[in-house]
Amino acid sequence: MVLKLTKRQKKIEELVDKSKRYKLEEAVEILKNLPTLKFDSTVELAINLSLNPKDASQLVRGTAILPHGTGKNVRVLVFCKGEDEQKAKEAGADFAGSDELVKKVSSGWCDFDVAVATTAMMKEIAKLGRVLGPRGLMPNPKTGTVTDDVAKTIKEVKAGKIEFKMDKQAGIHVGVGKLSFDKNALSENIRKVINAIYSSNPNMNKPQAVKSIALSTTMGPGLKLDISEFRK
Repeated sequence: MVLKLTKRQKKIEELVDKSKRYKLEEAVEILKNLPTLKFDSTVELAINLSLNPKDASQLVRGTAILPHGTGKNVRVLVFCKGEDEQKAKEAGADFAGSDELVKKVSSGWCDFDVAVATTAMMKEIAKLGRVLGPRGLMPNPKTGTVTDDVAKTIKEVKAGKIEFKMDKQAGIHVGVGKLSFDKNALSENIRKVINAIYSSNPNMNKPQAVKSIALSTTMGPGLKLDISEFRK
């Protein structure tokens, strides 16, 4: 029995050549021309690496500030005390505090997108690792989410600061904007993230470090990019 393709699937097959390696601007153009869904799809970047995720020296991790933001409202929680709590709220934190927040999160509540902590709070939130760690929400100095300048950090996160990290399969998956963004904005966001990833670890300069780079949208096809366009 041969399954009939939907109109959307037929249009996708017409536009996407699965064997081709696209230049960034060409790939973004195709994504913009794909049949749309009833919601504003997220554009996602997927990078497959040949590095060893079990070797700490080869771990690829860092942050990038998207020049055109993420396209979504980022809910920020800040673990802090005293004056920092007021500063956090004034800077736009959705949640800020110490003991009560620690207790609430320890019970499993994680209704936020980014967690930030002051240096003084790190001892108290260490026990939250079992809750925040698996969700990728644990504050970390390497990603700038452990800070004594909470106002600056909150504003950066709200403006479009994202975190990327190589997973156990040596892959990186990160949202880079919304399909409703114009072509130039999407391309600039994507190039910013790819450049940050390449600059995050010296091992990324090895010729075979990157196996593939692909772009996709929510429930959409993946378009493989020409790696040579980004190789340092």
